[in-house]
Amino acid sequence: MPVPKIAENFRGSVNKITLGATSADGGTRTTTVTVGGAANVVYAGSSESAGEKPIIAMDVLDVAPDDWPEHLLECYKDVIGDPAAWAKKCVEEYGADVICLKFDGIHPDKGDKDAEHAVKVTKDVLAAVGVPVILWGCNNYEKDNRIMPKVSEAAKGEKCLIGTVSESNYKSLTAIALADEHFLITEAPLDINIAKQVNILVSDMGFPLERVVTFQSTGALGYGIEYSYSIQERQRLATLGGDKMMAMPVICDIGSEAWRTKEAKAADAPGWGDAAKRGPLWEASTAVCLMQAGTDILRMRHPKAVATVKNFIDELY
Repeated sequence: MPVPKIAENFRGSVNKITLGATSADGGTRTTTVTVGGAANVVYAGSSESAGEKPIIAMDVLDVAPDDWPEHLLECYKDVIGDPAAWAKKCVEEYGADVICLKFDGIHPDKGDKDAEHAVKVTKDVLAAVGVPVILWGCNNYEKDNRIMPKVSEAAKGEKCLIGTVSESNYKSLTAIALADEHFLITEAPLDINIAKQVNILVSDMGFPLERVVTFQSTGALGYGIEYSYSIQERQRLATLGGDKMMAMPVICDIGSEAWRTKEAKAADAPGWGDAAKRGPLWEASTAVCLMQAGTDILRMRHPKAVATVKNFIDELY
């Protein structure tokens, strides 16, 4: 006997946002992407209440990484020192929906690059690809406050997603994202109350909640993923209950967290199986799990993991 489908009627829904600006909107993107819109819990209700399908943003670093395992670097060995070529490869060969340009190189401990470097990389990547771009700082508040406003200005008119802003460091980047008409990433350390507070703070500055994406510090498979899952699940339920301060699409940093684990990167553990297969599977498993909790934008790195998750998304939607 078939299991009856249970329909739930909720008051709220996830905000729907469209990243990127084409020439018709004053930008240079050739494509845009829309996320959000879910009006039910994941996998429940009608297809109409499911909202837009999740999208994949592939990481591109402004400098060559020095802590990536060889079986991840191998995928980018011909472009690793050229962010524009790297971004182009991710879009044209690996099918990235969005590029996430991560400014590791401006961090004081990772090169301490200046604003001129960051602006050039931004312009080069925007010129190389037509998909929307995420501009992600180095997470050093002092440096981000100096550099990211210049990055934002360089991308003005492109409707990028820029961040991150936290409870203790939100004013500078919120103001510049508002002036340059970008979308904003609000960050919290796996705490739903802090996430709501950051959203309130940026809203009090006049930033439209309809242009906000939330980011909770992500836990990878085996490293806190169950807590990440529960936080996102609680956010979706708060949204469906009508809480406007929690009704934003969600982004998760899958790639960075998954590839920090020893299970993904260790090459000298033969009992664990082939590292070249193990790593992508670890990343893909993390992504699929968090997607089922309600993630809208998945930041990823390995093309095999991306392909696996894309197939999963296509089957669902």
